[in-house]
Amino acid sequence: MTNELLHARIEQQRPDILLHSEHAYDGMLTVEVSRDRILDFLQFLRDDDDLQFHFLTTLFGIHFPENPGRELGVIYQLHNWRSNLRIRVKVFIPIEDPHVPTATSLWPAANWMERETFDFFGVLFDGHPHLTRILNVEDMDVFPLRKEYRLEDGTRTDKDDRFFGRDGHEGREFD
Repeated sequence: MTNELLHARIEQQRPDILLHSEHAYDGMLTVEVSRDRILDFLQFLRDDDDLQFHFLTTLFGIHFPENPGRELGVIYQLHNWRSNLRIRVKVFIPIEDPHVPTATSLWPAANWMERETFDFFGVLFDGHPHLTRILNVEDMDVFPLRKEYRLEDGTRTDKDDRFFGRDGHEGREFD
């Protein structure tokens, strides 16, 4: 099966479910689905006799603060071992309502991947059996992979900004 046949099968069996699709730089078909249809679509990809995406390779979060109403995203990468075909499925959600249904009923391995995505991005996987932090401390009140924090600590006094080109002499040699 090719990406073209895969795309045609999706369009045939689930018309109007795709919000966007593209053949990515890595050769993988990448599709976008709405939050309310994501679980149904993932189950279709897994259970369809022709598609057989039985393996959830990875699931991870992303944060694009410059996209209002679509700041957070969850990416699923699935693999059909028989035909060695992969697909990437994206869903975007607003940061004010970071809910996505859990995929643990389809792939038990999604459990830890969803917990990690929650831990670092704050995505809430509705129906998850044990959605708690997995790598960070339990009482942490931020999500460290969101692009909401300065990259450097402005209170540091142990470095000399002249050596980083931040003293107003950009482009000039130091004496």
